This record gives sequence, structure tokens and C-alpha cells, in this order.
Amino acid sequence: MSVARRVVMRTGMFLIQPSVQVMAARCVFAGPIKRLSPRVSFTQSRSWCSDGPVAERDEVRVHRLDGEDNGIAEVLMCRERARNSLGRVFVGQMRELVSSLHHDAAVRVLIFRSLIPGVFCAGADLKERAQMSNPEAELFVHGLRSLMNDIAALPMPTIAAVDGFALGGGLELALACDLRTAAHSAQMGLIETTRGLLPGAGGSQRLPRTVGFAMAKELIFTGRRVGGEQAAELGLVNRSVPQNQTGDAAHIEALSLAREILPQAPIAVRMAKVAMNRGSEVDISSGMAIEGMCYARLIPTRDRQEGMAAFIEKRPPRYIGE
Repeated sequence: MSVARRVVMRTGMFLIQPSVQVMAARCVFAGPIKRLSPRVSFTQSRSWCSDGPVAERDEVRVHRLDGEDNGIAEVLMCRERARNSLGRVFVGQMRELVSSLHHDAAVRVLIFRSLIPGVFCAGADLKERAQMSNPEAELFVHGLRSLMNDIAALPMPTIAAVDGFALGGGLELALACDLRTAAHSAQMGLIETTRGLLPGAGGSQRLPRTVGFAMAKELIFTGRRVGGEQAAELGLVNRSVPQNQTGDAAHIEALSLAREILPQAPIAVRMAKVAMNRGSEVDISSGMAIEGMCYARLIPTRDRQEGMAAFIEKRPPRYIGE
């Protein structure tokens, strides 16, 4: 019996061998593939930060693009007075939004961006954190770590557009995304050791997997900040571009990247994400079995048939997500 056929599902895990456990993507292999049809979610929002009492309700919201960009959505972060720091309200709203998007098949690519000039996310809300007891702080960071895992588990490709500071938890948020763009002027760093802490929302695990262990240790041990150009050289971001007069160069580059992904078959893109993410957690033999299962899920799809037909007929494919 092949390795792939020995895979069985028990309590949310795939057991490939007695000694190898591969955490499964949420319901990725459960049941037949259904058409990626739209679901009701958050409504399109304004493109600026709110003032007055409504601001507290709008620290995080989603903006859905239309026209030729239909299928691209943006998570807008707008905690203006606190530079998008990770406070209770901000984190709660982000958790609710991410949970909704996890089941929203109409979104093919998701961009995380800030509406605050010069800032992506400043990290922890130190004023709020100072009012917490030790158990409260530990519980809050546990919830923050869970939120970053939820962002990483989103089924569609995610892009962080870093047009300013992304420090501590802010960089951990960007690291939870699949791809990152940055302006040359951006500043990124896991600076927790300068505050007597270590990265507690996934940074100590995701940074080494992104830039390599030796470089990650250097950056975390020293608490060093790096600019956008150096971040691209290190592999911390995918693309780095000069900042423009409107301060949104990384966002424009993220949109360009999203538009390259948008025309591709959405189920295939999602399965490719599963294959890479889950395969990277295990040995290569087990990873090959995961790849095989993901590939098998695509064979009966209409999108695969459309891709073959478009190639033969020498025309662009029209993928519908089923």
C-alpha cells in the first residue's frame, strides 16, 4: 500500500506513519470540492481612517476591489492614534475578520495594508500591556500567537504591504502572510530582546524559516532593524521598491503581485499553498505524499479541464473555481 493511501484522518491530523504527524489544513481534504462561490462577509469600507466614536469600531476592516480586480480584497489597518499597535480592540476585530475570510471563497488574493502613513504595525500596545497582570499578559500573547496562526492558515494567498514600520508583533503579522512587499524606507525588526522579551507571536519560528537560522538568530539576538532593500536581500520580503510621494509604494507593488495571481485557477493556487505549507513541516517523503493528495483533488475539477482546453485552443483560460 502506498504512503498516500496509508494516510487516514483522526482528530484533525493526517497520520502518514506512526512517527510522522502532519497537521492538516482545515477541512482541505474533507469531502468533495465545491465551487468557490461567494459568501456574505464584511462590506466594502472607506479608504480613510475614521474620526470620532466610530473609530473604535473601525480599527480593522476589509475593502473588496471590483472590476478587473474583483477577487482581490484588502485588510485595512487603521488604529491611527496608536500606530496600529496590537491592542485588545484591534486584535479582537482582526480575529473576527480573519475568521470570516477563512470561509470566503470569493476572495482569491488578500492584501494586508495600513492606512496610517509611515506605519504598517508598531507591534505591542505597551501602554495597554503595562496595565495587565502577568497571567493576563501571558494569556493575551497566547491569543496573539493564535491570531497569527489563523492568518497563516487562511486558504488564499496573502500579501503584507509594508510601507512603514513593522516592529515586533507588526513584523510577526507580516511573517504570517505568504508574501511581503516593502518600500525601501520601511523599517522591520523583531525587537523584543531590547524589551526583555523574545518574539512571542510566531516570530521565533517564522523568521528562521524565512531568512535561515543563522541570520534569524543574529536579527533576534541583536534586536536589529532592517530597511526594505536589505530585507529583500535577506529574503525577508519578496519585493522592495522606492517609496513614492503618496507613501504607498509597497501597497502598489502588492497590488501588482496580486494581479499576477488573480488570473490563475483558484483551487489550484489554494492546493499549492497547502502542499508547500504542510510539506515544509515534514520529511520530503511525507511531503511528496501530501503533494500527491493535493494533486489528486485537482484532477476532477472543471478548472483543470478548462486549462487544458485553453492551451489546445490557444486562448486565455477562464477559471470559475470549480
